[in-house]
Amino acid sequence: MPKMKTSRAAAKRFTKTGTGKLKRNKAYKSHILTKKTTKRKRNLRKSAITDKTNVSNMKKILPYL
Repeated sequence: MPKMKTSRAAAKRFTKTGTGKLKRNKAYKSHILTKKTTKRKRNLRKSAITDKTNVSNMKKILPYL
């Protein structure tokens, strides 16, 4: 049986936590920042946990993470 391939795009964007959950960074922080409030930009800096509805799909493209 050949090895499964990891999606390199996903591997660069997600990390596994100590409890096995997938951690991700939030979107909408790269450009057009002038109209966004300071509070909104500050909250976008924080990382988030991947939603449980997407975890099964993520496990398929990240088999070794």
